[in-house]
Amino acid sequence: MTRPRILVVGAGFAGVECVRRLERKLSPDEADVTLVTPFAYQLYLPLLPQVASGVLTPQSIAVSLRRSKKYRTRIIPGGAIGVDLKSKVCVIRTITDQIVDEPYDYIVLAPGSITRTFDIPGLTDHAFGMKTLAEAAYVRDHVISQLDLADASQDPQERASRLQFVVVGGGYAGTETAACLQRLTHAAVKRYPRLDPGLIKWHLIDIAPKLMPELGDKLGSSAQEILRRRGIEISLGTSIAKAGPEEVTFTDGRVIPTRTLIWTAGVVASPLIATLGAETVKGRLAVAPEMNLPGNDGVFALGDSAAVPDLAKGDDGAMCPPTAQHALRQGKHVADNVIAALRGQSMQRYVHKDLGLVVDLGGTDAVSKPLGIELRGLPAQAVARGYHWSALRTNVAKTRVMTNWLLNAVAGDDFVRTGFQTRKAARLKDFEYTDAYLTPEQVREHIEGTGRQD
Repeated sequence: MTRPRILVVGAGFAGVECVRRLERKLSPDEADVTLVTPFAYQLYLPLLPQVASGVLTPQSIAVSLRRSKKYRTRIIPGGAIGVDLKSKVCVIRTITDQIVDEPYDYIVLAPGSITRTFDIPGLTDHAFGMKTLAEAAYVRDHVISQLDLADASQDPQERASRLQFVVVGGGYAGTETAACLQRLTHAAVKRYPRLDPGLIKWHLIDIAPKLMPELGDKLGSSAQEILRRRGIEISLGTSIAKAGPEEVTFTDGRVIPTRTLIWTAGVVASPLIATLGAETVKGRLAVAPEMNLPGNDGVFALGDSAAVPDLAKGDDGAMCPPTAQHALRQGKHVADNVIAALRGQSMQRYVHKDLGLVVDLGGTDAVSKPLGIELRGLPAQAVARGYHWSALRTNVAKTRVMTNWLLNAVAGDDFVRTGFQTRKAARLKDFEYTDAYLTPEQVREHIEGTGRQD
């Protein structure tokens, strides 16, 4: 008899934790484990703003999945673009642009999320995101290049527009991105004697009435005060009406001349979820507390793409937020439930009480709320970096990150521009490949065409 086939889609926190636990708890002859991912590394997303600001190098937060020889999981380099639940087949587009079908007995869907966008004129053509390693590296190059171009320009209006930067999104990603990049430009402009530091302006805007409301009023106000003290202009209850190559129009009517628009206004589930034709909650796959899909044997979902009931809150209808903290624990829990299903045992419901929140604003500035305790300044910074450091999966990654932090604290930044994609401008639409997915009808037609239908 052939061994059961377990297919894991996605190499984020949830997917990798699931795979590693399956490898530890399953004997080699119990099941075959396969992982589908376009990149053979696990990205530590919360530290992307520090890559964009040059505090960390890109490879320090990209943990290789092929580094160790002891892992037996087969990696398919590509992206899942459709799933047919009836015939138990996942449709994959490989990095060589081939379409292949991967049959499974158990599937774990952890494709993560993509940047949430709205129908705003010019947004996807002129904004940058902060969701992938390539975007973080590109944004750093772009921001430093604006200083170079402003320094070279003889036009005062062009110079002023290149030195204004707009970040949309008052959540953790947007706040940390604005904070870290503002520190970068503040330090870098000292190396440009022809530029007036007063021309550098950062704008952080959000449609919500508060920054990071999850922190509470006091810590949220502290974060705002830190940013305003640095000169970052915060506009709440405001969004973008339209975006152009040289200016951005706010919904309150203001027009900001700028060449830099960074969009971090939330995330939505991967488009892969829509290919299943199953019930969703706000775009996320509706799953049971055991993280399995009701009515479909062997189908599990977790992380940003799954509406996992948050039983710890005791609030009927509450879902686990799309955070690394939940994804890590869900990955282990789903692995245990897959093994239980494989062995004919009972599955367990997922319950985890949130341990708190950390926000690193760069330098010695931070706000944290571990276990409900409100911290600011150096103690908050120690907690924030200690949490991120401990969450890194390998000792190699921990060593690289700690070395980067120490080196940056002692020597500062070199403000090196690598010339990444220097001949071709790239924007939001160029990094996440959201047009690659099939519709449920296309998935079914493809399966019928290959003769895999039941």
